[in-house]
Amino acid sequence: MQAGWGKRVHAWCLGHCAGKYERWVADRKRALFTGLHGNIIEIGPGAGPNLKFMPSDSRWIGIEPNPFMHPYLKKAAAELALKIEIRAVTAERLPADNASADAVVSTLVLCSVTDPAATLKEILRVLKPGGRFLFMEHVAAPEGTLLRRIQRLIRPLWKRIADGCHTDRETWSTIQAAGFREVNIDHFRVPMGPVATQISGYAVK
Repeated sequence: MQAGWGKRVHAWCLGHCAGKYERWVADRKRALFTGLHGNIIEIGPGAGPNLKFMPSDSRWIGIEPNPFMHPYLKKAAAELALKIEIRAVTAERLPADNASADAVVSTLVLCSVTDPAATLKEILRVLKPGGRFLFMEHVAAPEGTLLRRIQRLIRPLWKRIADGCHTDRETWSTIQAAGFREVNIDHFRVPMGPVATQISGYAVK
């Protein structure tokens, strides 16, 4: 009951309240997603804010375990006249063959997966040689800062109301240790309180 309530609220928030954030990061996303093509897997696409950056001739598969997100995704795709496929599974076990994806996309997702290392291992498995993992994530603030202490303090409550989201994961370190051939990470900030510290970048298999 509680878990279902949290998922429903999280879906509503992403579907109705994420517009300001998307405007803040629009240029960054546009640059990050330039060159996307072919078979694209997006983990945790939420309400579909990234669909507008997807090529119309690509095959897009969304890995979205929260069923309350699916109506928002379908609505966003219909407005863009995009054909999409949704899989209600977790990112730790992607329903794709080895070396089958040209790109894997993740925005504000690695904060919520149960096992980030296992998720990145799966991403490496499904990417073609030379394929790219494109990411934008909120992460832990620098150690010793007031924001880092706040992130730790609110983490238990935040996880409950935000569908498992962790406010203080050092996701950049997990990506760097995952085994990609090349990793490029840019740290930046947005005015979003406890999730102000963020990263974006790409990793090449």
